[in-house]
Formats: sequence, C-alpha cells, structure tokens
Amino acid sequence: MRADTKHFLCSIEDGIATVRLDRPDRKNPLTFDSYAELRDWFRDLHYDDEVKAVVFASNGGNFSSGGDVHDIIGPLTKMTMKELLQFTRMTGDLVKSMINCGKPIITAADGVCVGAGAIIAMASDLRIATPEAKCAFLFTRVGLAGCDMGACAMLPRIIGQGRANELLYTGRAMNADEGERWGFWNRLVAADDLEAEAVAWAKKIAEGPNFGHMMTKTMLQQEWNMSLDQAIEAEAQAQAICMQTEDFTRAYNAFVAKEKPVFEGN
Repeated sequence: MRADTKHFLCSIEDGIATVRLDRPDRKNPLTFDSYAELRDWFRDLHYDDEVKAVVFASNGGNFSSGGDVHDIIGPLTKMTMKELLQFTRMTGDLVKSMINCGKPIITAADGVCVGAGAIIAMASDLRIATPEAKCAFLFTRVGLAGCDMGACAMLPRIIGQGRANELLYTGRAMNADEGERWGFWNRLVAADDLEAEAVAWAKKIAEGPNFGHMMTKTMLQQEWNMSLDQAIEAEAQAQAICMQTEDFTRAYNAFVAKEKPVFEGN
C-alpha cells in the first residue's frame, strides 16, 4: 500500500496505516486534490493485505475543518450544474471507498471536526475523541442541505433519528460529552493519549482474524438493506465461508492447547 501520498500524510507500521490531513495552520481543510487522493487510496486498500487497520488521526490539535473555503467553496459558486454534480459524487465516493475498503477505520479526533471532517468520522468504524473535540455537520450554515455524503442515511443509525435531525437542521456543534453520550464517540481520552489509544485499538484489531474483520465490515454495511430473514441467511453464508479459513482452525487448535491463537488473516 502506498505511503508516499502527496495530499495527506500516511505512515504504515506493523499493519497499521495512520493517515492525517496536513494543513494544521488552517485546521486541516480538505481540497479537491486531497478528496480525490483519499478516495483512491481507500479504494486501493480493498486489494491490499499489508494494512490490517487504519487510524485517521488529527494534526496540530484539530481533525478537519471540512472543505476549504477558498480552495473549494469559492470555486463551487462558479461551477456549472454538471461540474457540481461531478464534485458531489466524488466526495460521496470517498465515503463509499471507506465503507468498502474491507479494513476497520478508527477516527481519532481532536479539536475541530466539522463538515466533511465530521463525515469522515461518521464513515469510520470506531471513533475516539478528546474532551475538546467539537463535531458539526454544518452544511445548512453555508446555505446547503444537511444531506451530504450520506449523512441523512448514516448519522441517524449512529445517534438516533431525533438527534440527527437536530444536528443536520441546525448545523450546531455537538460537544464531546454529547457525542459520547449519544454513541457517536466510542470513548473520550485526553489529547496527549489520543493517537496512542487509537493505535493501540488498531493493533488489537489487527491481531485478530482479518478475513473475519473484512466480513464483519461487509455485513454491517450490506445488512442495512436486508430484511431480518435475509440478514440471517447472509450471515449464515458469511460465517460458513469464515469457517473454511485457516484462522478458524488455528483458533480451535490454540483453544485445545490452552494457548492464545495467532491469526494470520487467511
């Protein structure tokens, strides 16, 4: 997997990829280029066995301020409808590539986490934040609809319909305590411990059965659109596939030997 990215920072160590936006002086806004490169990077991740989990980290005390006002918002006001749709589809493709990358993604958010930054956190599998983190889906505050990059579909599933309605209609910031209480943040940790905690969580996941994690992530997304009967049947098929992996046999043999299983992802 490529770590020599141009429009965001990336490092890969022990099966953990740590990515972060790299404009801390402006609270890490996204640009046309960083959107596109992130989309392509997560798409390629689906076919990579080196990376077992991803940490989407903060930089300089902030996660992301969303789309850059000067580099994105300004140019959007001058685009044709066709160009605008190309852009909104591209941003939506980033979310789809994150969902379909087959690897668990952990957001580690400090400070500002708004707009498209809040969407990236929302599209992650697990979310850790500092008590100072402020998350806002502020699209209505810039004259747009709250339905951006899948927010109206995904956010209610995470925090509930009524709470999602409030955030998407008003664009107000959700403070860290609210976010944890509502289930958006899995946990809150001090800023000094944020990234280490996220990496530790990612390493623990990476030590597990990675084919099984891929299947878990796949089913979590696909079952949104299934009836209960369909979901149970789909899970039966998924689990039968996982039972053919060597990791399943390794776990059994380790249990019999009263040892901890060492998974290899196959």
